[in-house]
Amino acid sequence: MFSKILIANRGEIAVRIIRTCRRLGVATVVVYSEADADSLAVAMADESVFIGPSPASQSYLVAEKIIAAAKETGAQAIHPGFGFLSEKAEFARACAAAGLVFIGPNPDAIDAMGDKIQSKAFAAKAGVSVVPGHVGEIDDTAHAVRIAEEIGYPVMIKASAGGGGKGIRVAWTRQDVEEGFPAVRAEAKGAFGDDRIFIEKFIENPRHVEIQVLGDKHGKVIHLFERECSIQRRNQKVIEEAPSPLLDEATRAAMGAQAVALAQAVNYDSAGTVEFVAGQDRSFYFLEMNTRLQVEHPVTEMITGVDLVEQMLRVAAGEPLALTQENLSINGWAIEGRLYAEDPYRKFLPSIGRLVRYAPPSEGERDGVIVRNETGVREGDEISTFYDPMIAKLCVWGPDRTSAAEGMARALEDLHVEGLSHNAAFLAAVMDQPRFLSGQLSTNYIPTEFPDGFHGLSPQPWQADAMLAAALAAHDRLNRRARSVPGAFSGKAVRADWVVVAGGAKRAARLMSRPDGLDIVLPDEGRTLRLDAMDWRPGAALFRGVLDGRAFSAELSPAPEGFDIRLRAARQRVLVLTPASAELHDKLPPKTPPDTSRLVISPMPGLVVSVEAVPGEEVKTGQVLCVIEAMKMQNIIRAERDGVIKAINAKAGDSVAADDVLAEFA
Repeated sequence: MFSKILIANRGEIAVRIIRTCRRLGVATVVVYSEADADSLAVAMADESVFIGPSPASQSYLVAEKIIAAAKETGAQAIHPGFGFLSEKAEFARACAAAGLVFIGPNPDAIDAMGDKIQSKAFAAKAGVSVVPGHVGEIDDTAHAVRIAEEIGYPVMIKASAGGGGKGIRVAWTRQDVEEGFPAVRAEAKGAFGDDRIFIEKFIENPRHVEIQVLGDKHGKVIHLFERECSIQRRNQKVIEEAPSPLLDEATRAAMGAQAVALAQAVNYDSAGTVEFVAGQDRSFYFLEMNTRLQVEHPVTEMITGVDLVEQMLRVAAGEPLALTQENLSINGWAIEGRLYAEDPYRKFLPSIGRLVRYAPPSEGERDGVIVRNETGVREGDEISTFYDPMIAKLCVWGPDRTSAAEGMARALEDLHVEGLSHNAAFLAAVMDQPRFLSGQLSTNYIPTEFPDGFHGLSPQPWQADAMLAAALAAHDRLNRRARSVPGAFSGKAVRADWVVVAGGAKRAARLMSRPDGLDIVLPDEGRTLRLDAMDWRPGAALFRGVLDGRAFSAELSPAPEGFDIRLRAARQRVLVLTPASAELHDKLPPKTPPDTSRLVISPMPGLVVSVEAVPGEEVKTGQVLCVIEAMKMQNIIRAERDGVIKAINAKAGDSVAADDVLAEFA
């Protein structure tokens, strides 16, 4: 085993690798850019080396700087994590030339499988079932259009060197190809330094299932079963689970055997993933092989008990695999939700800023489930535009799928983030949806279940009761505190009768205090709610309690005459009013939202790549007005109406914030 390694990555994967190295007694060195100087990974590593400016092209993608850092610190090996240089065969060869061990597969295997064009040709030659498509490089947009029309729409335009959902577009029409091909090529060039593109048939209503493989340098290859990663947005995974609810034992065995055979054919000698696109009938086709550790590897670890990072280190050090296929089995179920700095209420567009408050759920076992939080940030850290907007990977293990999903929902209740938008409410919504709970997944899950975008979910009856109880209990505590200090309210009796207004509904309530909790009488409904184990103090972000025997946690923040409350995917303003005040509220005129129909507003912070319209130009609905790059993705801003452009307020190269006015119609 190595005594010291260098981690050529950042964020949560660098922290993840450090944790395993600490357990094994291996010293760690991390490299960092200007943006990551105060990162958690830098704080945790034994040593750190500065490698340049924030853009990855000037730091994490510069192999010479990373190899120099390893030599300078005496590291024996380099773990690339995922992304950046992890699938670059030339980097693996450069490590070897410098006398360093690359903790990953041999460069020939990366060449054979890491390039998506070559891997498809190799798989087809080996007799593996592949998705119909064009295997070969594409010259230009006109060539792309010809290929797409030969294959038949819809098609998928993909970067050969892509990964992490970057450099992918689905094209349903010729116009989609004409606009999408140059955008994908630009994304690929910027993110991977490689603008080669291929096109394949897009299989409608598919599922994304992948097999984790592990090989050593002595010719042994095994698989650690499958993961399902079908819930995606913008072709990037959001929720993953292991095992897959789709597969039966026969399909699992066949898919695993095919993945192992493919890995053996290229002498694969590390952790890797063979990805398949699967039909609802359990048919499956080879999609690609990722010659690296996957983002979603924790769910595999949780159902097998195998530390994949440890296995990568041992294999790279030349040790034979001690694991055997026969001794591996699936234990329970694990689900991972990727917590992103993005706004699900705005089509999942990226959000940047400082984590003013970041309180993840406690890790460990609770009520029969295990919570694991993989993160690379702390409260006070900043999510920047330079890298992926991931805050954390929240993982939950349960003895079965139902308990894992409920455990994930409870863990999301215990999460609190302030300072930027995030997708916790969306993740919670999926955990509560009957379709997800039934296992009826596909890669079009999000557009199908949320065709008009994500707007949260209406509270379930128990959630509406919990939000009412939390608001009343918090209001009562504030009332009692006000009467306990000298002042206008001191000595006055605490009111017991209130009217709660939420979601357009009014509910009368009477409070009855107990030494160990609160009874909430609902006279109009003929029932009483029992609230116990209340854990809240003024200023706290989370209200925890047990309502009629069911534990819950809700985000709660003060608002005029009440509170803003989020419980899972339900978000409401909950007013706590006196009966007289409730009557007056009924007489208030409704608020009229401002008219923004003549404005083109930036939906996200980012960099303006191009502006495609000029003042005085007459544009049509759907016409491209500008392109904004955020988090390494290019986003096309289109006109939502016909009209004449009155003013353009941005130019190429400008940085814009969310809600900045980009253009105005006359």
